[in-house]
Amino acid sequence: MKEKLYQLIQDQSQQLLDMADRIFDNPEYDGEEVFASGLLEDYLEDNGFQVERGLTGWPTAFRAGWKQGEGGPRIGLLCEYDALRQLGHGCGHHMQGPCICGTAVALKNAGFEKPFELVVYGTPAEETRGAKITMWENGCFRDIDVALMMHGGPDTCVDEKSLALSNYTVTFQGKGAHAALAPEQGRSALDALLLAFNAMEFLREHVRDDTRMHYTINESPGPSNVVPARAVGSFSLRSYSREVLNDVCRRFENIIRGAALMTDTEYFISKDKDMDNKVPCFALNDVIMENASACGAPGIAPPRKKTGSTDFGNVTNHMPGCCIRVKFVPAGTSSHSQAYVDAGKSAEAHEAVLAGAKVLAGTAFDLIHTDGLMAKLWQDFEKAKKNA
Repeated sequence: MKEKLYQLIQDQSQQLLDMADRIFDNPEYDGEEVFASGLLEDYLEDNGFQVERGLTGWPTAFRAGWKQGEGGPRIGLLCEYDALRQLGHGCGHHMQGPCICGTAVALKNAGFEKPFELVVYGTPAEETRGAKITMWENGCFRDIDVALMMHGGPDTCVDEKSLALSNYTVTFQGKGAHAALAPEQGRSALDALLLAFNAMEFLREHVRDDTRMHYTINESPGPSNVVPARAVGSFSLRSYSREVLNDVCRRFENIIRGAALMTDTEYFISKDKDMDNKVPCFALNDVIMENASACGAPGIAPPRKKTGSTDFGNVTNHMPGCCIRVKFVPAGTSSHSQAYVDAGKSAEAHEAVLAGAKVLAGTAFDLIHTDGLMAKLWQDFEKAKKNA
């Protein structure tokens, strides 16, 4: 039966690869992915899915559903389609939507007798605001039992860990004055920001090894002969544990308060994004990789033990989930790079779209037809969550 699924995906190959190339040629950003989401929505609707366009305040998010019978597994298929400003599709997101569409349509048309439900979620702005965060908060994804994704990469593998992330924008407001004639009348917002930067360096000594802290100045404070009245900085804090990161965030916020107190300035903190760490479901990872081997996916490699931050973590904190990475660039190639862009319409990228669809379709087949498998995944997930 899996061979039939593979053929149903191959039968769609011209349409799927054309969609991937068109999304690549029309990069869109940060929730404005009108062309890409419309292309995917139309394809699913034309193939018999009920499509809801625009979700939870995201005009380019969508839900597409199809159901057979009652009581079967509810399989979630998630995709992203945003690009990187000034680079284009340097993370390969143009491949995800066509891959997921091919998976969904093949499963729908396979003629299975057992009951099951397919739910495709289009999720914009992963690279920036992370739509999955607020989509979950506003009720999305609660209608699925498992979340599956695909991502292009330098190897075909799964991830085990990702970094939780909290992003902040901090504004210090002081009082401007002539730096030579009346410095005593000024209160330097730049001094406050520099004190905050220095304090974070001291904090590094007293956090776990997996904690990451980055910062930069957002706005130029002005000429040297003026006491800066305003200074704005961005801060990113990361850890492989959300619980650990929450405590780091508490200590960071104390740093900001202290910097303002020392400089007699005011401060304003805006938390821009909270991404949770992935909770790995090792049993699901095993099923995914078994299907990668079965369909002959290229460049199979061991799991990535650690990776960066993603809003998919906000989904996998609540249910079993896995993203299969499929090789389309040489081993060791970094994402967010020109190398990813250069390979975006290559034969290897096209192969990755179809291979990813076959891996996910085979995985869904196992979830539908193997008694007790879904329960096993949930047991494994609950165990991993306790240890996360």
